[in-house]
Amino acid sequence: MSVMNNSTELDEAAPELLLDQHVKFIQALDTKKNDLEYWLTEHLRVNGLYWGTTALHLLGHPDALDQEQVVEYLVKCQHDNGGFGGHIDHDPHLLSTLSAVQVLITYDRLDAINVDKVVDYVVSLQNEDGSFSGDCWGETDTRFIFCAINCLSLLKRLEDSRLNLQNTIDYVVRCRNFDGGFGSAPGGESHAAQVYVCVGTLTILGALQHVDADQLGWWLSERQLKNGGLNGRPEKLEDVCYSWWVLSSLSMLKRSHWIDATKLTKFILEAQDTETGGIADRPGNMPDVFHTVFGIAGLSLMGYPGLVAVDPIYCMPRHVIQRIGLAEKH
Repeated sequence: MSVMNNSTELDEAAPELLLDQHVKFIQALDTKKNDLEYWLTEHLRVNGLYWGTTALHLLGHPDALDQEQVVEYLVKCQHDNGGFGGHIDHDPHLLSTLSAVQVLITYDRLDAINVDKVVDYVVSLQNEDGSFSGDCWGETDTRFIFCAINCLSLLKRLEDSRLNLQNTIDYVVRCRNFDGGFGSAPGGESHAAQVYVCVGTLTILGALQHVDADQLGWWLSERQLKNGGLNGRPEKLEDVCYSWWVLSSLSMLKRSHWIDATKLTKFILEAQDTETGGIADRPGNMPDVFHTVFGIAGLSLMGYPGLVAVDPIYCMPRHVIQRIGLAEKH
């Protein structure tokens, strides 16, 4: 596993990381209840907690949110079948279930939930071909495979006899394309976010030998544009979130040095909002917590001074992954 832990060579013309403003930006997110956006994104509340708490931990401010309040809220989002909804009384889904587990592990509070039921829920969503449905309605996507495998790995329950992990590996391999990339399903277009979830799945399952690291590394490095930003596929605009999807994938492939880290760092820092804090998808746009966490995670992976190290597989603080004994496995 390649982790970029050497400090990035900083461009003197690049802005500084607005650490304190980003902390305040995240702390203020739950106070904007008069904004329409607050209610339109209700289904993302649990995911938002993961994005916010992870960003705060990487910024070195793990106590910036009320931990007990966060845990109490997440407990209310767990259903009788073990899954977590995106908000209280929302249907359970793998996306929100993984986010809830990640937050609880980060806070070392798995004791607050029924872990066995979480495992039952995740395992129940595996299909015969090895894929996973996102919820009981049956939609499949390689993202959901990663959510399931990631979650079970964090809970140390990948040995569950009900799972067929070989079928999952075979399914992910069928999603590989001629260019070395991966899509959301067999035959789907290569996309950097799908590359991350597929490479992450294969890394966790010890099956990375199925990936041509040089070919995929070339495709990923081609995602960097002249302004330093990364896009998700050819002919698309750069976006801060790909600072994570692309760079973490390159790190797992031990090819993270194949992009210009100095230019990428400058691009991320220029996407900060100097008035409100937070990071946008690209310079000049409105910030949000999604791009804030993945921008900070990308900076952390490049060794930006003052940030807590991030794990390139789980997108959680590296010390948390070490605490639960997974860092040495990958």
